[in-house]
Amino acid sequence: MSSQGSQPLRWHFAYASLEDRNFQIHGQTLFFIVVVFSIVLLIAILILYARWICSFLPFPASVTSTLRHAPPSQPHGLDVATINSLPTMLHPILGRDKVGEAECCICLGVFQVGEEVKVLPQCDHCYHSECVDKWLRGQPSCPLCRASLLAESGV
Repeated sequence: MSSQGSQPLRWHFAYASLEDRNFQIHGQTLFFIVVVFSIVLLIAILILYARWICSFLPFPASVTSTLRHAPPSQPHGLDVATINSLPTMLHPILGRDKVGEAECCICLGVFQVGEEVKVLPQCDHCYHSECVDKWLRGQPSCPLCRASLLAESGV
């Protein structure tokens, strides 16, 4: 690969060639470095000061009193006595206009013959008792048509 006339490559590094004793920063470069360093130092000091101040200052009294004395959240659903007072019947319900109701729209389970279902008085929709009881603890309305049951419960 090498020809007879080529010389091997030799690296000549001397310690003296890596030193730059003539390195100097003049005029605008020195001014620019000093300005950038000053800005970075000022920003760092402002951030540290802000963190120090925030660690000692408490929340305003209006915020802490609101947090401490907030009223407990009211339950949005019906109470247990009202839910238990809803009528239950055995499926299939005879004499009903709505023959098409064959499943609970909450759990999507099919009603079995002779199974106990709960009927909501406002809209006559049927559900499994355990499904609609859980729903009514959180929501005071029919899961299917959203008819309110609050008027029935007297709330």
